[in-house]
Amino acid sequence: MAGRRFSVSAQFPGLSACVPESDTRGRRSGHARPARRGRVAGAVAAALAVAALAGCAPRQAAAPSAAGGAAPAKPLKAAQVTDAGGIDDRSFNASAWQGLQRARQEFGAEIKFLESREQSDYEGNLSLLAEQGSDIVFAVGFLMEDALKNVAASFPGTRFAIIDGNAPDLPNCVALKFREEEGAFLAGFLAGSMTKTGAIGFVGGMESPLMKRFEAGYIAGGRTAKPDIRVLVKYVGNWTDVAKGKELAIQEMAQGADILFAAAGKGGLGVLDAVAERGRGFYAIGVDRDQDDIHPGRILTSMMKDVAGAVYETVKAIREDRWRSGERVFGVKEGGIKLSPMRFTRQDVPPAVLARLDKVTQMVASGQIAVPKTDDELQNFAPPSLPP
Repeated sequence: MAGRRFSVSAQFPGLSACVPESDTRGRRSGHARPARRGRVAGAVAAALAVAALAGCAPRQAAAPSAAGGAAPAKPLKAAQVTDAGGIDDRSFNASAWQGLQRARQEFGAEIKFLESREQSDYEGNLSLLAEQGSDIVFAVGFLMEDALKNVAASFPGTRFAIIDGNAPDLPNCVALKFREEEGAFLAGFLAGSMTKTGAIGFVGGMESPLMKRFEAGYIAGGRTAKPDIRVLVKYVGNWTDVAKGKELAIQEMAQGADILFAAAGKGGLGVLDAVAERGRGFYAIGVDRDQDDIHPGRILTSMMKDVAGAVYETVKAIREDRWRSGERVFGVKEGGIKLSPMRFTRQDVPPAVLARLDKVTQMVASGQIAVPKTDDELQNFAPPSLPP
């Protein structure tokens, strides 16, 4: 099938135990070629498997089972298909992988990933992981909606979870969504409270309803802190172009923005780099996970989506026979959205600003502040009055 990814462990699952975790993470799978039938192909495959098995020692010898004892439970198999940003984007895909790594560490789940270099890879990658016997496959990103719709019904014995997208209405599918506008609101409020120039910036990935939630929330938060604030908005156009992200950040800083929210996947790393190079007096805001340590002291905070926690809990639910299909939504109230603890910059934020930020966080969690998530809702948004 076009777009599938190939790896030795994929074709010979028994070899995965011989590959250290660091090697597994570092491998980049290539496209599979059509398999040849017949005795020659079978002999080659068998020879490869035997040779590979002969060349590696098991990590731990299997203990013999007691006479009459029950066979050990099969480990749960969980897998991930990344979007074009790749597993090492230090953002969205990396967060999902972190959740799978936790499942491996805490209850021995067998985990793997396939990277997608373009959208045409999605369907083949999802199918391949299902064919390999995965108990659950995570589709990371709303762009996989159509691919998942085409694949899921063909594999009723495999569960699928899509992050940030809509899941097919099937018993083996679940959608994991986040109220990104709430976290963006908090980031905007902090940026609006800290700006010295009266202008802040936003650099998004691909313009879409999802990214509009980030944008609307960020602008609303900035206006809540400073009603006359100026917010500059630009989009990279994809999730991977680090150079473009950096270029847009330089443009926004030249136009007066001194705090920039980077919500562009891997492209956001360019925003963080540009701000760090500009130096003192400028801050960036990270996204999806705690990115504060990428440039300590220059990243004011990060808007964290607990993708790792959502992935881990979904795998754990299968293990504990608590799976349920449908949709799960995480926001500030549920602990799925929050700002980073500002390990390197908290001393830069005045105590009065931190106190107001805590109050605003409570108001968002309780529903006192209804954060806009579209342009229309933003136009009708009235910043709430806050205690001094």
